[in-house]
Parts: sequence; C-alpha cells; structure tokens
Amino acid sequence: MGETGLRPYKLAFLLPGLLTLLAIILFPLLFTIRVSASGWDAITPGLNWIGGHNYALLWSDVRFWQSLARLSAMAIGTVLIQYVLGFALALLVWHDVKARRFFRLLFLIPMMTTPVIMSVIWRTIFHESLGPANDLLQLVGLGPYPWLTSGGWAMVSVMIVEIWQWTPFMFLLLLAGLISLPREPFLAAAIDGAGPIRTFLNVTFPLMATVSIGAIMIRLIEASKLMETVYVLTSGGPGTATETSGYYIYIKGLRDFDIGYAASLSITYLVIMILLLTIVGKLLHRVLVGRSS
Repeated sequence: MGETGLRPYKLAFLLPGLLTLLAIILFPLLFTIRVSASGWDAITPGLNWIGGHNYALLWSDVRFWQSLARLSAMAIGTVLIQYVLGFALALLVWHDVKARRFFRLLFLIPMMTTPVIMSVIWRTIFHESLGPANDLLQLVGLGPYPWLTSGGWAMVSVMIVEIWQWTPFMFLLLLAGLISLPREPFLAAAIDGAGPIRTFLNVTFPLMATVSIGAIMIRLIEASKLMETVYVLTSGGPGTATETSGYYIYIKGLRDFDIGYAASLSITYLVIMILLLTIVGKLLHRVLVGRSS
C-alpha cells in the first residue's frame, strides 16, 4: 500500500529530468529533420519547404558515399586493433597488482589529451622532413614515408593516432572485466591440466564475451564520429583521401553553408550508422556469446 502510494511521487521527481533529456535530444533531432527538408543555404536562408529534394540529391553524391565507406573502414580497423592490443595488455597486467596500478595511471594520459592538441602533436611527429617519425625509421634503414602527403599513408596516420589514444580505454574496460571474472572456472581448468593457451580459448575468452561486445560497441560508436583528428591532422587530404562523413558534412554545412543539404546528410548518416551498428552488435553477440554458450 505504502509503496503503491509513493509511486506517483517517484514519477514526479523523475519528470523534470526526463523532460530535460527529451528536450536536449528530441528538439535538435526534429529541428534537423525540418532543416533537411528546406533549401537553406547562403543565398536563400530560411526554412523554405522543398520536401525530399536534398535526400534525392545525396543518393548521387559519390563523395558522401565514399566518405562513409572510408569512415567504416577506419572505424572497424582501428577498433579491432584497439581490441587486440587492449586485451593483450590487460592479460599482461591482470595478475600483477603493482603493474596494474602503474598502467592504469600511465594509460590515462592519451585519453586525457584532447583530440585537437593530440592531433597537432602527431602532425609534427609525422612531418615528412622535420618530424621525428621518419628520423627514427631512417636509423634502422626504413623510410622516409609520406605520412601526410600520400593518400594511403595519410589514412594509416589517422588510424595510428586513433589507436594510440583509445587503446588505453579498451585496456581499462577489458582489465575491469578480467578482474571481475570468477576464479572457479580457472581452478577447474588448472586441475584438468589446461595450459595458458587452452585456458584462454576455453575459459577466459568465453567468459569475457559480453564485456568484449560492450567495449567494441562503445568504441565503434565513438569511432563512427571521427572528425577532430581528421580536421587537424590532414584536413581530409590529400585531396579527399581521409575525408570522413563528419568532415564532409562539416564542409557542406559550415564552409559551403548549404545548411539544408548538410542536415539531410546528417540524418542519412545517423540512420545508416544506427542500422550498421545494430547489425554489428547482433553479429558480435552471435559469434562471441553464441560460441561461448
């Protein structure tokens, strides 16, 4: 009785926060949808209704679809490498309490660095003639490499920066998952005479399936918004070799001031990313959880 009587009051306390959250999320989304159906640009500012004209145009916008494919490739590649490196590092310091504390502090440094400052530093490192990257490689008989002036190498440079900054995040998530694992399955594996590799494949990795899915999905969501690194490090170049969807939308909206078309690109990009991430999440669940069940 008492619990039932308090329920409306609980909802009343939650209502202000819920309304604020809806206003923050829902209003910008609805307004962007409305702008996407307008011809708002530098010549004709305003929300004049043009229906689905912008959406019809983007289907033939090869540059947008190329930027989306490029973003997908970079996001998947960087997140997979981050996962492998993060898992390997987490396994190395799992049982060593002192090393665990040290690496937790050490790996916070890249994560605490803002993407803009980090990209400026890496742009200096990757400078073809003055940067230390080529100087160090030449000491061992390699290079110099056109890190920022060649399309392929520019993509590699962006991926290196992303991997350097966000592998610690993956490491911390996976290390937390390893620390929380029950000890009984490992004791049973030791009694059965299982070696380290067999224990990892049959015990550790299956038990880490749900944590792995969560870590990968969080990073994929963040990687799908790759913008600051590209903006500072390569400006989408050379040419459009490293141009991602976010950077292309920025160009159309804030450089060309084609606001209506940029809004339609944003909505299309959002829908595609939601669909792709949903599919990836289901595939990961089927492969990892299905394998371990």
